[in-house]
Amino acid sequence: MFHKEGFKIIIITLILVIAGILLTHFFVPYFYMQIALYIIFAFFLIIILQFFRNPKRNTVFNNSHILSPVDGKVVVIEEVYEKEYYKENRIQVSVFMSPINVHVTRNPIGGKVLFSKYHPGKFLVAWHPKSSEENERTTVVIGDSKFSILYRQIAGALAKRIVNYSEEGTPVTQGGDNGFIKFGSRVDVFLPLGTKIDVNLGDKVRGGESILASI
Repeated sequence: MFHKEGFKIIIITLILVIAGILLTHFFVPYFYMQIALYIIFAFFLIIILQFFRNPKRNTVFNNSHILSPVDGKVVVIEEVYEKEYYKENRIQVSVFMSPINVHVTRNPIGGKVLFSKYHPGKFLVAWHPKSSEENERTTVVIGDSKFSILYRQIAGALAKRIVNYSEEGTPVTQGGDNGFIKFGSRVDVFLPLGTKIDVNLGDKVRGGESILASI
């Protein structure tokens, strides 16, 4: 299963690969050169297909759990000052996605979208300390009047487009699809102080399934 954000790119890639195979078949006279080009075309197609894959996730709904919004590796767990929305100290948990990870983003909790904003910016490498403030990014807050969390999609050096489906005032379900980041990036989740963190630095997590923290 593939994400809808990849349909156009997948179709264009298929057309290019088929055209390349036909041109190779008719205009490249050497057998071993043909085989080499076929392998290159196949590799290119596989890379595109695996990047836009959208595997089904078995989300276990639980109001006490904050799930990872994306697949990747936990690279930051620290107390920071969140200055855009809460304007107070929060626990930041960051998950880095490599180009081979699934890049679908999912709602960490259910509730209502309280805030959603897009920020244009730079394309520093996603693990750069200033990427969360200077890179292209979107900020989304989900919850209610009693409890909420903020997550931030951050573009990386290769990511040139962030897709965010969250609109202020709309209800969302835990684990539901809320966007896509194309080609390498990071997501920061900001949690209230005192939240029990259930992951460690270096842990591999799966979007919509792995529990980042517990209320």
